[in-house]
Amino acid sequence: MPIAPGDTCPTFRLPDDRGEMVASDDLVGQPFVLYFYPKDDTSGCTLEAVEFTRLKGEFEAIGVPVFGVSPDPVKKHGKFRDKHELAVRLLSDEEKVLLSAFGIWVEKSMYGRKYMGVERTTALVSSDGTIARLWPKVKVPGHAEEVLEAARQLTAPA
Repeated sequence: MPIAPGDTCPTFRLPDDRGEMVASDDLVGQPFVLYFYPKDDTSGCTLEAVEFTRLKGEFEAIGVPVFGVSPDPVKKHGKFRDKHELAVRLLSDEEKVLLSAFGIWVEKSMYGRKYMGVERTTALVSSDGTIARLWPKVKVPGHAEEVLEAARQLTAPA
């Protein structure tokens, strides 16, 4: 069953595009964004990564780090980052542990062929570790701006 707003974010410990480990325990006390995407260097995934990179400074200004997550290996993430000058950290979930915990490693179909893949999804995690907002089946154009606006609302003084 897919994760829902209000649920606790599953714990994770994954290598980033430089091989450095990122753990949910290290993010306790601050909100963060996890955007899950199918594959490095495909058109939609590249556009999404470029849009989040373009807005990285604005996310940083409100104290919300952004992480892209896909099942691609660390080395492929590094090539993808360098080729498109990406500034967001890309996490490698080769074992699909976090993808499965979110319920987004799913059966897909293309041209009648069935296969397992990532359902493009974004989660905004609040500082208490719960899912504040969830965007399932993301359409890429304008998505990063929508996530930034939600992050601004989440971090705005009460």
